[in-house]
Amino acid sequence: MTIAINLPAPLAEMQEAFAAYEKALTGNDVAMLDLLFWNNPHTLRYGVTENLYGYEAIAAFRAGRPAAGLARSISNTVITTFGAGMATANTEFTREGSTRTGRQSQTWVKFPPAEVGAAFGGWRIVAAHVSLLTTPA
Repeated sequence: MTIAINLPAPLAEMQEAFAAYEKALTGNDVAMLDLLFWNNPHTLRYGVTENLYGYEAIAAFRAGRPAAGLARSISNTVITTFGAGMATANTEFTREGSTRTGRQSQTWVKFPPAEVGAAFGGWRIVAAHVSLLTTPA
């Protein structure tokens, strides 16, 4: 079985969804962040200081997170689509005022819009991981 990698249409959709995620994250747009995560108990997010299992835990974390200090610069972003319905998005980041390099990995799945809504063609994050290197890169 051969899976097509980075077909133009899914790749463009994912680039748009990833850009929306980044804008929502740095702007503390909790409603958009909630929309971009799959609303399901199987969704997970491993953060720098927390392990969140299920959409409700992720949404509660976002709702309670301070809105200050969210600005960051990203680099080395790699988005890869597999067929028309699955993708990974990985990036490195630095926060303003910090020399530490962070890493963010996301797994995205394209769901039928009737199931999750039409926004971003049904693309939703099903798993995410954020970590910081212990020393500057």
